Amino acid sequence: MLVLRSIAFNILFYLNMVVFLIGSVWAFAAPPEASVRCMKAWARASLWLLKHVARIDMKVEGAEYLPKGAALIAGKHQSFWETFAIMPLLENPCMVLKKELTRIPFFGWYAVRGRMIGVERSAGASAIKNLVMRGKEEAANNRQIVILPEGTRKAPGDPPDYKPGAAALYSALNLPCVPFGLNAGQHWPRRKFLRYPGTITIAFCPPIPAGLPRREFQARMEAAIETTTNRLLALPK
Repeated sequence: MLVLRSIAFNILFYLNMVVFLIGSVWAFAAPPEASVRCMKAWARASLWLLKHVARIDMKVEGAEYLPKGAALIAGKHQSFWETFAIMPLLENPCMVLKKELTRIPFFGWYAVRGRMIGVERSAGASAIKNLVMRGKEEAANNRQIVILPEGTRKAPGDPPDYKPGAAALYSALNLPCVPFGLNAGQHWPRRKFLRYPGTITIAFCPPIPAGLPRREFQARMEAAIETTTNRLLALPK
């Protein structure tokens, strides 16, 4: 049954994506906020499929820490799940994502139209400069900038490998940062089609205040993300 449910979910998940993306082309003639709303609606539909087809529910801890206005949100990256599941939780999310994702037909077009921030990871220092510039633009529009500081998915239990992007944004934007941990990799593993039943929990931590020295922020952010993630991974599946 696990294999059958996983196959059914994957088919419906990508079919749902195609239907939403094609059915919402009207958003390209509307302000950028319309594309963000479409992506949030797609995310909600995907979470519904995940719950009712793959039997994977979602639990949110620390929702009271989520900001309404501009802020930086940084968390663990274990699967594709967090790249969309977090969007409906935020008022006006701005996702930091790999530049190559913005080149995917329809999906990438919506991401660009919704003013998500694409990062060319091979560009080195210029990538950080562009990230900071775009982060300032979107923070000025009271958006919540979501970054996954490790940059690539890590399997549960893998050693962490944090890149400098989150700290660069924190220093430049002078905004509080809400860290989060999760256990998504236990149920939606990277590079696998199986979807294991249970509950994915995403836990938001108390905000790290703005204005800390960069090294202190980096240490506090990593500690919050890793401690929270390890706690969630130890929970019964």
